[in-house]
Amino acid sequence: MAHGLMSEEAGKTTLERVEIPVTGMTCAACQSFVQRTLQGEAGVQSASVNLMLHRAAVTFDPGVVSASKLVEKIRSTGYGAELPVLDESVLDAQERNDEEQRSEYRQLRWKAGVSVAAGVVAMIVSMPLMSMNSVGGMERMKDPFLNWSMRVLDSALRKAMPWMYSVDASAIRWFLFALAVLVAGWAGRRFYVKAWSALLHKTADMNTLIALGTGAAFLYSAASTIAPGYFVAHGIAPDVYFEAGILIIGLVLVGNMLESRAKGQTAVALRKLVQLQPKTARVLRDGAEHDLPVDQIQHGDLILVRPGERIPADGEVVSGQSSVDESMLTGESLPVEKRAQDRVIGGTLNQQGALQYRATMLGAQSMLAQIVRLLREAQGSRAPIQRLADRVSAIFVPSVLGIAVLTFVAWRFFAPGAGIMQACAAAVTVLVIACPCAMGLAVPTAVMVATGRGATFGLLVKGGEALQRLEKIDTVVLDKTGTITAGRPEVTDVLVASSTGLDEQHLKERLVRLAAALERASEHPLGAAVVHYARQQNLVLEEPESFASQAGFGISGVVEGRATLVGNDSLMEQNGISVAPLQASAERLAEEGKTPLWIAIDGALEGVIAVADTVKPASIGAIRQFHREGLRVVMLTGDNERTARAIAREVGVDDVIAGVLPAGKVDAIKRLQAEGRVVAMVGDGVNDAPALAQADVGVTMGTGADVAMEAGDVTLMHSELTGVAAAIALSRATMRVIRQNLFWAFVYNVVGIPLAAGAFYPVFGLLLSPVLASAAMALSSFSVVMNSLRLRRLRLA
Repeated sequence: MAHGLMSEEAGKTTLERVEIPVTGMTCAACQSFVQRTLQGEAGVQSASVNLMLHRAAVTFDPGVVSASKLVEKIRSTGYGAELPVLDESVLDAQERNDEEQRSEYRQLRWKAGVSVAAGVVAMIVSMPLMSMNSVGGMERMKDPFLNWSMRVLDSALRKAMPWMYSVDASAIRWFLFALAVLVAGWAGRRFYVKAWSALLHKTADMNTLIALGTGAAFLYSAASTIAPGYFVAHGIAPDVYFEAGILIIGLVLVGNMLESRAKGQTAVALRKLVQLQPKTARVLRDGAEHDLPVDQIQHGDLILVRPGERIPADGEVVSGQSSVDESMLTGESLPVEKRAQDRVIGGTLNQQGALQYRATMLGAQSMLAQIVRLLREAQGSRAPIQRLADRVSAIFVPSVLGIAVLTFVAWRFFAPGAGIMQACAAAVTVLVIACPCAMGLAVPTAVMVATGRGATFGLLVKGGEALQRLEKIDTVVLDKTGTITAGRPEVTDVLVASSTGLDEQHLKERLVRLAAALERASEHPLGAAVVHYARQQNLVLEEPESFASQAGFGISGVVEGRATLVGNDSLMEQNGISVAPLQASAERLAEEGKTPLWIAIDGALEGVIAVADTVKPASIGAIRQFHREGLRVVMLTGDNERTARAIAREVGVDDVIAGVLPAGKVDAIKRLQAEGRVVAMVGDGVNDAPALAQADVGVTMGTGADVAMEAGDVTLMHSELTGVAAAIALSRATMRVIRQNLFWAFVYNVVGIPLAAGAFYPVFGLLLSPVLASAAMALSSFSVVMNSLRLRRLRLA
C-alpha cells in the first residue's frame, strides 16, 4: 500500500513502516534537512526522503514514536506533511500525489505572477528616486546592462508619466515599503519560515541564502525609510532597494514554478499508467449486470467487457474471443488474441469481441498496481553517482555564506571607491546566485524520466542503481529456452521416405495427420507440437483405436485402421524397421538442433517430423545490436552441447556454456566476473533466480501476466531480447544526461559565484546585480530538469 502502515518483525520489536507525503521541498538541502530531522527522532530506525515524489519513508518503533508525531516533526522544520491514508491503493495514492503537485504548481504560478508584477511596479515607482540620486545602488553596482535599462525606462517614464517625478520621495519610499512587506509576508513567507526553521536546527539550505539576500535588502531599505536622518547624519545615502528584493522573490518563485511544472512532466509515464485503470466495471451477479466501482469487485466475480472498453481487473477468460491491446503495459505493439482460459490484465484495451472473465487478482495484487508500485519505487531510488552531489550539497550553503562574507569584506575594505552599499550588493548577489537545487535535481530528475520512458516500452528498471550498473555492462549472458528461443517446441520440417503413388504434399499431410492423432493421447511436449501443427494445417484428427506409450522410445497405436509408430530411431529398430532412407537427413536435422520424430505405418518407414524450440524472430537482430554496442554475448543453458551450438550458430552468440544445472549457472557467472567482466544475466526470473542474483544486473523476461517482476534489476514485460538492448541504450543515455546535469550544475556555480562576487570586474568589468543573479539562479535548476526531460524523446525501438 502506498501511504498506509506496514508491520515487520525486527528481533522482538515490531516495527512499522509509513510513507508520509511531504510538501515544500525544493532542493537536495531541503531533502537532507527533513531526512536528518526524522533520523534524529527517538524510535526511528531508518528514514529516506524522496525529493521528486515528495514523500518520506520511515521505519519506526510504534512503542516509542507514532506516525502523527513524525508528521509533527516534519512540520516543525517548516515543510508540509499529512498523516498517511490507511488502506489506500497505490493507484489512488498516485492520483492524490498528482493532484497535490498540480495544486502546488497553481499556488506557485499565482504567487510568482503577483510578485513579478509587484517587482515591475516597484521598479517603475522607484525611477523618480533614482533620478534624484536617492537610489544610488544601481550605479554603484556597475552593472552596465541594468544601468542602460534604467536609463531607457527613466526616459520613457518622463514622457509617459511626468507627474510621478513631482511626488514626494518620502511617500514613494513608504509605498515601496508597504509593497515589499506584502510581497515578503505573503509570497516570500515560505523562504523566511524555512530559513528560520533551519537556523533553529543549526543547518542552512537554499532558503537561507534567499532569506539572507532579500532580508538584507529589505532591512536596509526599511531602516532608510523609517530613519533617513540617521543615515544622512553618518554620511550614508538613505537608499532603498525594495524593488530588488521584490524582484528576487518573484524571479525565484518563477524558477520554482517552472521547475514544478517540469518535474510534473517527469512523472507523465506514471500518470498515464494510473489513468489506464477504469473507474467502473460491469459485473454479473445473480444473472444481472451491475455497474460497480472497481474497488467493489470481489475475487471470483464474473465481469463482462465489450469491444472498445478497458479491462477493469486481472482475471481469466471464461467465454468469448477477442484481441486485446496490451501495449501500454508490455510495450508490444500488436494486439494479443484472447479466448477461454487465457489471462487478461487490468488496464488493457479490449478491441474486437466481447469477453466474459473471472476476476482473480485485485487491488495491490493486480499487475497494473504492481507496475505502478515498482515504478514509484524506482523513481524514488538513488543512483550511486548521487553521492557526489550529496557530498557537495552538504558543504555548499555554508561555503556560500563564507564567500558572501569575504565578498563584503573585499569590496568594503580593498576596492577603491566602493562604499558600504556596493559591498552589501555584491554579497547579496553571491547569496542569490548560488544554486544548490541544480545539483540536487541533476540525478533524480534523469532517473525519474528514464524509468518512466522505459515503462512505456515495457521495461521496468528498478531505479538509479540498476541504471548506473547497466551502463557498465560488457557481457550479456543469455539463457536459451524462452530467452533466445520461443520456449515451446514447434514443427520445423516434414520429410517423407518415398512416394507410393500419392504426391509428396498428400504424403506429408497423411504423415502429420496419423502422427498427430496418435500424439493427442500423449502428454509429451514434442507430441503437443505435432498436434498444434496439424491443427494449424486444418487437418481432421480421428480418435486412435488403441494407444501405448513406451518411456524413452515413443508411442504406438492404431489410427484410421493403420498400425502407427511415432518415436526415436531406437523404437524403429525395436520393431525391425530400417531408418537408412532418412538417416542422413535426420543427422542433418540433429546438427541444426532439431529433434527428429520417426514415423512408421504398417511396418514400413513413412517419414520424419522434426521438432525444435525455434529461435524468436527478434533474437538475431538483438544479438547483432549487442555486438554493435561492443558487448560479448554468452549462451548459458542446461540443454545438450550439440543443440546449444546449433542455436548459437544461428543467432551469432560468441560463446556457449551448455549442460549446466541452476547451481552451475551461478558458478559460470562467477567465472566471468573473475575475469573482470561486468555481467548482465537474462532469464525467466524463476528457474534462473540464483544466476540473476549473482549477476551484476539481472534481467527477467516474461509475457504480460506471466512475468516475475520482483526477480531482477530490470524486468521486461514482453519476451523479446530487443528489450535488453533497449534497456542498455536507456541506461547509457541516462548516464550521459546525468553527467551533463552535474557538469552544468557545477560549472554554473563555479563561474556564477565568482562573477557575482566581482572576481572578473577588475579585468573584464563584469559585475552582476542581485536581480539578474536571481534570474540566473531560477533558470539554472529549470535547465537541469529540462535537460532530463529530453529522455522522454529517446527512441528505444
